[in-house]
Amino acid sequence: MTGQLDRTVGLLQDVLGPDLLGSCLHGSAVLGGLKPASDLDVLAVTRRSLDEHRRRALLAGVLEISGLTAQVRPVELTVVVQSEIRPWRYPPTADFLYGEWLRGELSASGPPHPAPLPDLALVLDAARAGDHPLTGPPPARLIDPVPHADLVRASLAGLPELLGDLAEDTRNVLLTLARVWTTLATGEIRPKDAAADWAVARLPAEHRPVLEHARDLYRGSHYADERWSEELAARVRPHVDEVLARIDLLRGEAEDAPPPTPRPPLGRRGE
Repeated sequence: MTGQLDRTVGLLQDVLGPDLLGSCLHGSAVLGGLKPASDLDVLAVTRRSLDEHRRRALLAGVLEISGLTAQVRPVELTVVVQSEIRPWRYPPTADFLYGEWLRGELSASGPPHPAPLPDLALVLDAARAGDHPLTGPPPARLIDPVPHADLVRASLAGLPELLGDLAEDTRNVLLTLARVWTTLATGEIRPKDAAADWAVARLPAEHRPVLEHARDLYRGSHYADERWSEELAARVRPHVDEVLARIDLLRGEAEDAPPPTPRPPLGRRGE
């Protein structure tokens, strides 16, 4: 991890120069420890939008650093312009976004460009709470707080696209649904496996094995090692329907109510 992270920070410094206000690590590495298939999640805050030359240089660099093997972790790199997120407004705009799921598309079409990204609200909140700067000041000095109502909106906004990936990315879809449910109920964004622990304890017995298996895969397996028995695979859709029903029950009240008082999740370090 350290070598990839150092290379990523060096890439940001080389490409962005004095426009780099700060960068931070967030996600699994900060919350509860990296799992076998966890990304290295890096957020950078800049003074101004990247020009085309810098976009291409940043993409070329991260394509070399990121990977999806037992030896090389995927890097998720998000760049935001500070004036686009401070003062806060929803949806926030990502100036540059790279993740391994985008490798094929970006390799063919060229570097990403600015676009509204509801999920960025969750990233920014996690970055502030995680408080793990790589360069520059603590993230809370660069990023405004994200209102609870916008965390709810961001959690719900990606559900249709998420469900479309159920067959191809089963473990992550199930864990993300558990995280959405947990966020709506508790007001905090927990690590995926901690969100699964919370959800399993609240599910009927017949719906627990699917999420327990997804959680165990996350904790101990690379994607290439993922296996689902016929019995468990047949239970996936009923489990999803149950969790969606729980989310729908909370949706209206979560959008209107003040944020609940969060409780520290298991293994919490900053977030």
